[in-house]
Amino acid sequence: MTPADLATRLGIPSGPLFFPVTAYGPDGSVDLDAYRTHVRRGVEAGAAAVFACCGTGEFHALTPEEFETCVRAAVQETAGRVPVVAGAGYGTALAVRYARLAEAAGADGLLAMPPYLVIAGQEGLLRHYQEVAAATTLPVIVYQRDNALFTPETVVELARTDGIIGFKDGLGDLDLLQRIISAVRTEVPGDFLYFNGLPTAEQTQLAYRGIGVTLYSSAVFCFAPEIALAFHTAHRTGDDATAHRLLDGFYRPFVELRAQGRGYAVALVKAGVRMGGLDVGEVRPPLHEPTEDHVKQLARIIERGHALLDEDK
Repeated sequence: MTPADLATRLGIPSGPLFFPVTAYGPDGSVDLDAYRTHVRRGVEAGAAAVFACCGTGEFHALTPEEFETCVRAAVQETAGRVPVVAGAGYGTALAVRYARLAEAAGADGLLAMPPYLVIAGQEGLLRHYQEVAAATTLPVIVYQRDNALFTPETVVELARTDGIIGFKDGLGDLDLLQRIISAVRTEVPGDFLYFNGLPTAEQTQLAYRGIGVTLYSSAVFCFAPEIALAFHTAHRTGDDATAHRLLDGFYRPFVELRAQGRGYAVALVKAGVRMGGLDVGEVRPPLHEPTEDHVKQLARIIERGHALLDEDK
């Protein structure tokens, strides 16, 4: 898939962007059968793309061999129905290695996550992502968050780089993001994709839509696809009454529960998938499982979310 092809397919999504969890068996090893089932169900439920082995998929916890195996399995399960975008990260040399593994596994693109640990200047960050983009033919989306924060001028240079097609924002500074969008629009005319990459992005998506960012991650789609689809439809059609009802009755309580534990942006999602009947195992260290009480609260929140959908019928 060319950069233009991927940008086109991602730019007008027919459904949520799906970030599957990575399934583990009782011994802690990757459970490929459960992972395949999870990916297949997500595509059948209406996902517009699969972002394999990214943040929700515990990229940080996977060996290169596990990473390649999971990306290949995602590609096989989607069977070309939707694009598969794989994570890539750590220092430049390892990010390049993961990028090439993803290409060998058949991925359609890369989500380039922040480099490991260091706080780098703009010049070093730019060089890092340019080297990752040059290492494969895969289109690259750059992920801003944590220690990878960009000025508008740097994003302009990223947008000028062959192979870099988009920018995913996990910072949440809408003033900065608006200035980035304006600078790129002025200096690099053409299509450049922007994504809301905050945890539980639906919670902030109406604000992002206000500055023209219509694409967003949906971790909720992993465990409550009907709710995520209903919000996506409301967001796409401008049905703010439905969006507000889901935000007030489901997303805000979920976000408040997520804030009760570090790493819950992944651990609660995996717990939700297990509640739906698919055993994807626990999170790997250094993440930890939610408490029993928090799991019970999650069950009530999901039940409430489905009840909100029933009110529309």
